[in-house]
Amino acid sequence: MIRIPQTILDAMVAHAREGFPLEVCGILGGTPDTVSEFFPMTNTDASNEHFMMEPREQFTVIKQLRSKGLAMVAIYHSHPETPARPSEEDIRLALTPDVSYLIISLADAAAPVVKSFKISAGVVEHEPIEALV
Repeated sequence: MIRIPQTILDAMVAHAREGFPLEVCGILGGTPDTVSEFFPMTNTDASNEHFMMEPREQFTVIKQLRSKGLAMVAIYHSHPETPARPSEEDIRLALTPDVSYLIISLADAAAPVVKSFKISAGVVEHEPIEALV
């Protein structure tokens, strides 16, 4: 299970809506299984089908997290028109071990869906999200 403050879940959905119709992406930091930091990133691919984080932004975020004694807990991105499940490309590019992969679906713009997954060596496992108030 991954624990995420409701304010951060709301911020992720807002980021996805702001970036629509393109995919957005970002990093969530904190302690194992509990998110406390939200970092929206630039999708350098500027695509509605895939994303690539800006490397300098990634480096800066990781440096900031380490300076606070925190770690990268999750990577998130949006699916503007498809369900909140990992695509074949998402699975193939899930190369960071021990992080959660969150997907925000805007397929139904009135009711966005956020789901979390653990992905390792091509194996996908759904991970429950606990929203912290």
